Amino acid sequence: MALAFTARQKIDLVVQDNKEQLPDYLLQQERVVGAMLDPKKLTPLGPGSFKYEVTSFKVFQLQINPVVSIGVENTDRKIRMYVTESHLDGLGLVEDFDLTLDAILEAKPSALEGEALLGVTVSQPQLLRLIPPKVLETTGQSILNGILLGIKSRVEKQLIVDFNNWCKENSL
Repeated sequence: MALAFTARQKIDLVVQDNKEQLPDYLLQQERVVGAMLDPKKLTPLGPGSFKYEVTSFKVFQLQINPVVSIGVENTDRKIRMYVTESHLDGLGLVEDFDLTLDAILEAKPSALEGEALLGVTVSQPQLLRLIPPKVLETTGQSILNGILLGIKSRVEKQLIVDFNNWCKENSL
């Protein structure tokens, strides 16, 4: 039986200075993705492509270590991140696992606005067959919300700092 859960988060970051440079900043893919995610867990694979080791977490005594490949593309005043491939490291108990992410960050006249949708579809491991699917789905939903809230917190703290640093570097 497959379990599926999703979480969604929105962000609105007001920018005080250098607002006109926001679209150019969003074109710095490696820099922006590194400011949004933990750069220690991020490996550039080439233009618009990264490997990311999602923070490990424990579910009912199972250690979960998702690894994803992230595609990044820019369109008019926007940067979009999405998962191109996903798997679990060190957990041979799960037959199928699919993690989806679709996140967009857009430069507005005086802010960065964004939204992220994170989803997981996974088979129920034999070890967890006695736990009702509803309990597993509620737990999964809670974990995804926690992951997105962690990313949102990091983005709120780090992205504007990085943007301001980038502006200073480019004014020299």
